[in-house]
Amino acid sequence: MRPRESVELAPLTTLGVGGQARWFFDATDVGSVREALAWAKGRGVPCRILGGGSNVVVADGGFDGLVLRTAIRGRTFRDGGADSLLTVHAGEPWDEVARDSVERDLQGLECLSGIPGWAGATPIQNVGAYGQEVAECIESVAVLDRTTLEASTLSNGECRFAYRDSRFKSEDPERFVVLAVEFRLRRGAVPSVRYGELSRYLAESGVGRPSLLDVRRAVLVLRGRKSMLYDPNDENGRSCGSFFTNPVVSNDQARAIEELSADSAMPRYPQPDGRVKLAAGWLIERAGFNKGLTKGPVGLSTKHALALVCHDGARAADVLELAETIRGGVRERFGITLVNEPVVWT
Repeated sequence: MRPRESVELAPLTTLGVGGQARWFFDATDVGSVREALAWAKGRGVPCRILGGGSNVVVADGGFDGLVLRTAIRGRTFRDGGADSLLTVHAGEPWDEVARDSVERDLQGLECLSGIPGWAGATPIQNVGAYGQEVAECIESVAVLDRTTLEASTLSNGECRFAYRDSRFKSEDPERFVVLAVEFRLRRGAVPSVRYGELSRYLAESGVGRPSLLDVRRAVLVLRGRKSMLYDPNDENGRSCGSFFTNPVVSNDQARAIEELSADSAMPRYPQPDGRVKLAAGWLIERAGFNKGLTKGPVGLSTKHALALVCHDGARAADVLELAETIRGGVRERFGITLVNEPVVWT
């Protein structure tokens, strides 16, 4: 293995901030992932895993170790009885995966269209949007244990998925490298339309019985309206998308927050466990941070209060300072501490 030295990480992320990696290596197969991890372990060098760079804030000082990018490509469909099984390697661009499944009339990923990044990150974050999340159709995840360098396959249950969470993110954040994800997709099934905004858009567009392609197109339009499609030419383009997760609270907390806001139209989404999910963007705006707010070279998107945006001259420190200001404002106003969605490399 011959890693490159002193590689700029900012161009490899959608935020476009951060310093250099002391060493950097693109792994294009399982063997090179194992070799890179062994190289780092043998030299006592810390190692971090990078994918498409759409959900990470790299520190201005960079990373004094090896950054291993899992650039393994390839996806295959095979018969799964009444369903189709789709195996996607970690380095596959996610929206291409969603598009391919929709074009094959396979249901399960249509609402996840337009999300930037690579497929390997989807089980880590339990990526979700517009009422759908990958945990609903993940069959298994192929991983490499960073300690033993042994490959194994984890079932859906073993991944312990939760809202925007999994064992890869909160339980064992440094243990596994995701190599591939297997999805069970339904042939010819009706699309998932459970999200109010999506349902309204389809109805307003005169689409009474939407196809999977109708839903994909609608999601792309809605994401585009919010600058939630990665576009370097968009003034809001340099972001991680949603910077905070939507908080899930008890019914009593939800009622208390509604009273504090004096707004009976507060968005709320009942959860299967009896709790309530609130809209972080709504809380941010009600705490006084409006769309288009700027603080030096960073700010909030002009179209979505949940997206922190970088402009010319922005640094990671600027992003994190604004995030903390917003977090503090929401906490002071509503008693809720927002949680970062992207991973922060310090």
